[in-house]
Amino acid sequence: MNRLRVAFLNAAHEEASTARNFRRDVDADLVEFDATGGQLPDHFDFDAAVVSGSRSSVYWDEEWIEPTKEWVAAAVDRMPVLGVCFGHQLVADALGGTVEGMGEYEIGYRTVEQTTDHHLFDGVDEEFTVFTTHSDAVTELPPGSELLAENDYGVHAFQKGDAFGVQFHPEYDADTATRITKGKDLPEERIQSVLDGITEENYRAACEAKQIFDNFCRHARRRADEHDGGATAASDD
Repeated sequence: MNRLRVAFLNAAHEEASTARNFRRDVDADLVEFDATGGQLPDHFDFDAAVVSGSRSSVYWDEEWIEPTKEWVAAAVDRMPVLGVCFGHQLVADALGGTVEGMGEYEIGYRTVEQTTDHHLFDGVDEEFTVFTTHSDAVTELPPGSELLAENDYGVHAFQKGDAFGVQFHPEYDADTATRITKGKDLPEERIQSVLDGITEENYRAACEAKQIFDNFCRHARRRADEHDGGATAASDD
């Protein structure tokens, strides 16, 4: 069986750990594109696509954001797409949802609750621990979407067809969480409170959410097999 070939749209500007973290946790051959530098695939010859987090907001007037939305909007008709944090918001926006500033920050290890029984969360507890860092949120899901997970800050996961989004960061290790937290423009006591929560216990609990990457890849494999089967059947007619 061939490994999945996945377009990885890296929206993280110059955060060096992003590609490393995704390559470690996503069991596929990732073909990386620097979305913030205007680099996007010029085709859709992939089994799936993943969109990373970013320090940008989807509603900012940065020249790379609109073309990235357009590529994602076209891609979801051709392959499974998973967005993480900013990527989650970009997928929602590209499909007709609404993303807005929260007026506050959710950051640190937090509890999220599944709202339905969905294969994206196979092997994940109904209530689970994740690392979060965002001040924007999906405030209105795309038409026809299903809410998959939430907490008191709002939407944390959704699906529309073969498009999926998760607001939290399953790919973060403790070092990434620490470095990102220290770089936030937040009161010192808030920063220290988050740093105090970056413990081995919380990190191990949050590792459960990494299962969504395997579940997404399994979904993408099924879609690829269905496509190959359909092509074979057509050629046999």
